[in-house]
Amino acid sequence: MASKTATKTKETLLTRPPVVVVVGHVDHGKTSLLDYIRKTNIAAREAGGITQATGAYEVEKDGKKITFIDTPGHEAFSAMRRRGAAVADVAILVVAADDGVKPQTKEAIEILKKTETPFIVALTKIDKNNADIERAARELGHMGVMLEKYGGDVSWHGTSTVSGEGIEELLSLIVLLGELEELKYDTAAKGKGFIIEAHKDSRRGIVASCIIKDGELKIGDEIGTDSAACKVKIMEDFLGKRIKYAIPSMPIRILGWEAIPKVGEIWGVGKEPGLQKEASAVAPSGEGEERIKAVLKADVAGSLEALRELVGAKVQVLDASVGEITSNDVNMAKNTGSVILGFGVEPDKGAESLARVQNIQIIKHDIIYKLLEDLESYIKGESGSQARGQLEVLKVFSVKGKKQVVGCKVASGVVQNNSDADIHRGSEKVGEGRIVNLQQGKEDRREVSEGECGIMLDSVFMVQPGDIIKVY
Repeated sequence: MASKTATKTKETLLTRPPVVVVVGHVDHGKTSLLDYIRKTNIAAREAGGITQATGAYEVEKDGKKITFIDTPGHEAFSAMRRRGAAVADVAILVVAADDGVKPQTKEAIEILKKTETPFIVALTKIDKNNADIERAARELGHMGVMLEKYGGDVSWHGTSTVSGEGIEELLSLIVLLGELEELKYDTAAKGKGFIIEAHKDSRRGIVASCIIKDGELKIGDEIGTDSAACKVKIMEDFLGKRIKYAIPSMPIRILGWEAIPKVGEIWGVGKEPGLQKEASAVAPSGEGEERIKAVLKADVAGSLEALRELVGAKVQVLDASVGEITSNDVNMAKNTGSVILGFGVEPDKGAESLARVQNIQIIKHDIIYKLLEDLESYIKGESGSQARGQLEVLKVFSVKGKKQVVGCKVASGVVQNNSDADIHRGSEKVGEGRIVNLQQGKEDRREVSEGECGIMLDSVFMVQPGDIIKVY
């Protein structure tokens, strides 16, 4: 260890670009700000207009590079924001001038103070008619963030992603703050960095998005975290271009992992992976027996972590993993009496068919708070409360085996596709089934809350006009 310290001389220390985290409340314009900087349109492609996974991007200002980490603003992603702040050298606290300080703004300020991360403030949406910079400054002051020109020393700029006002000045502030921090890396040190995201690609295997913080990394290096090992087979920059080596502050993707590393772990060249496995299949301690059991699936490791955090108090998690929903997941749900919760993933064809046959409930969505709403509705149905929605049968169009194409109107509540159903005739329950397709206006729908609709009902019991279908 002493010999490594001794190598840190002026000859081996080089300046590196700042790693910048962008934090703030949901819908305050974090991703739109980065989009403007990068001249791209990531925000328009995000489900529901919110970022749900941590991404890293590299830009240049006056010939100097800056690495940005974009973190989600929704309350379910607090762990990802904490991790982003811990990795970053500098932060931008985004506050919408028309909305002011909100719950995730307060949380972000607390995290930045706790991690002692230097930060500047971007007051976004100053082009809005109801923008009030002075009010936002006062509210920040109440949180201990005193802006320049308002009695404090925290640098800030008003910005607009419509006109571009203030954005170049904001970038100049970041470059200046990075220079004041005197960020260096040791060319003689072994490469190390952070895992900021990880997922399993069906064609390429496990891919980890990383930030390198010290030393250098090249193709063929063997690296490890506490949970996973990797021989670097492929390295890509943030645009997906293959590279042979990487230096600090670069956002990179690494392929060649033997297992999915945990998000937030430190990786190092030559580091042996730890023996402790992720306790994904261990149910929370306490009174879990009374909760609904669940199998969790998500698109990337960070999203899986957020999903577990979000639903942990509501369900007993029996298994959690990254990737599409498979027949193995359906079988596990069947054997354990569980529901499957999918965030940003779909079931493969085999899993979808098996779930229908085995009557396994799959609750999925690509917006996390919508998934929570669907879970709440399911839990209410399981606990014996009223059905989520009711349909009145108007006409039976066709019958093929157990599949019935039925015209209905919504009598009450919300009806969702892939939902279990009870069939009632008069005051008596006469059968059960499952809605396997839902349409309104000749278009497939995830849910319908009013008007007439068409369904495909999978049931051995033949419905007739006047029947009531209660959907759970």
